[in-house]
Amino acid sequence: MLKPARSKKAKDPEGRMPLADHLRELRNRLAKAMLAITVASIVAAFYSQQLMDFLASPVPKCPPGTGIEDNTGGTCVIIAYQTMLSPFTSTIKVILLAGVMASCPIWLYQLWAFIAPGLHKSEKKYTYYFASVAVPLFLAGAYLAYLIMPVSVKVLISITPDVASNFLSLDDVLDFTTRMVLVFGLAFELPLLLIMLNFAGIVTGKRMAGWWRGVVMGIFVFGAIATPSTDPLGMIALAGPIIVLYFIAVGISILNDRRRRRNDPDAELDDDEASEVDLTPSALGEIETVPSARALPEQATGEADGGRTHRVNGYDDIT
Repeated sequence: MLKPARSKKAKDPEGRMPLADHLRELRNRLAKAMLAITVASIVAAFYSQQLMDFLASPVPKCPPGTGIEDNTGGTCVIIAYQTMLSPFTSTIKVILLAGVMASCPIWLYQLWAFIAPGLHKSEKKYTYYFASVAVPLFLAGAYLAYLIMPVSVKVLISITPDVASNFLSLDDVLDFTTRMVLVFGLAFELPLLLIMLNFAGIVTGKRMAGWWRGVVMGIFVFGAIATPSTDPLGMIALAGPIIVLYFIAVGISILNDRRRRRNDPDAELDDDEASEVDLTPSALGEIETVPSARALPEQATGEADGGRTHRVNGYDDIT
């Protein structure tokens, strides 16, 4: 006996679903994101040596045969493994980092697909734009970090006395380069976050422009703390582009506020603030003439007052 086919459950147009369905959806999205990271990491494992050479290339290495007893001063760095597990842990770190960065379009899409059902149609459209800009901004920040790393390393090792030499583990070198790449890449996402808050109506461009003194100071403080090199060059290299991107975000937000004000003059009003009412005839349209009330019919003569009722303009004295 054939079983009746199950009818497909209709989706809620507003994206509402029970908590169990939300958890199931989150599990599926996380599984797909982890699968993408795993596949990208497996592919990166075949190029682990090239990736480690690429990440360690900003550090000037001493010629082969140079020992720690040689006084190299601040000209080069001797790189070596210091523990038995260091080669394994360093390789795993590099492979996972490459897998996360290579698969970022996929897990960013999975994140958007989980959030998108609860957004309005216009918000979904803007989310496509933001997701398409986020990856190039991150790559631009990572590329800038890779450009300034050789200069930052030379500044740091130049402090070494002439009677000493720099002996570093490969773990320290890789941690330094990966932190620089991640800090610069994530910092370049700050202006995009401000634009998203403006398009969502949380903050206006005028208010963002009023924050510029505190924002500039905060960006320099963040650059001094976040950069692993702790040198002025790294701080300026990180803070300068972010400040420029911040003012670009302010300009875009101000233009968006003007567009929103033209389309909806009451869009920026608070919940307890009344909008102005235009009472001009052009705004109200044609004024409809209200017909005059019809006179009441004559009433029959009552018994009061000797069978006579006093009437004024058709109304008796009772009405």
